[in-house]
Amino acid sequence: MKFTKMQGLGNDYVYVNCLKEKVESPSEMARRVSDRHFGVGSDGLILICPSECADFEMKMYNADGSRGEMCGNGIRCVGKYVYDYGLTDQTEISVETLGGIKHLSLTVEEGKVALVKVDMGSPIFVPEQIPVKVEGNHAVNVPISVDGDEYRMTCISMGNPHAVVYLDDIQNMEIEKIGPKFEHHPCFPNRVNTEFARVLDRETVEMRVWERGSGETLACGTGACAVAVASMVNGLTEDCVTVQLLGGNLKIEWDREKNVVYMTGPATVVFDGELYE
Repeated sequence: MKFTKMQGLGNDYVYVNCLKEKVESPSEMARRVSDRHFGVGSDGLILICPSECADFEMKMYNADGSRGEMCGNGIRCVGKYVYDYGLTDQTEISVETLGGIKHLSLTVEEGKVALVKVDMGSPIFVPEQIPVKVEGNHAVNVPISVDGDEYRMTCISMGNPHAVVYLDDIQNMEIEKIGPKFEHHPCFPNRVNTEFARVLDRETVEMRVWERGSGETLACGTGACAVAVASMVNGLTEDCVTVQLLGGNLKIEWDREKNVVYMTGPATVVFDGELYE
């Protein structure tokens, strides 16, 4: 099986062109390639497939083999892959995901994609649609008890579920201990991606993320969007912010009139390879 390893701000995936290749068991393959000691090493597996309703379809699998609805860093890499590897010559493309159809604008420099701007769609605040079990018609700054401690969280879906929690110190927190407690908390029927955030100023937020099925990653595009929107609805920032992740920065803008979130950031090819039985 031919593959390409790519990363968006250190959020790395193994990509397979399923217009040419066939993956019999994606969940099993995701677990195999993700292993950083015995496999390729990645946060998961992403299959680039034909689509009947968009230019391409992105099928994303986490490192534990579970299917993910959307991945912001992953979809930027899909945009770079299909252009750089000659699957399209268009700089405006659509990609089908479990989280809906996403529209990408590609910035090309010297024949290669340098930046990708993604129309991430509208943020979802309705608890049943995220999903999260809370009272009321939204989950903005609501309490949650985790491992005996009380937190305030804002829950948003950006095609997949997110819980944003603000802390005074995210650098020294023990995310390996608290992350799984949020991920498997009974108020999240489908588990959850948890973003631990700190607002630096009205235009800058820093975050760390515990992704369901993968653990802490260097970056999460949908998570960055969730953090940005949460900061905006809580009145903490302007409607265009830079989100600082461990792997680098993303620019996130929420057009409230259109109710659309835009994410702009890089995508990078690490290497091409072949996997043998």
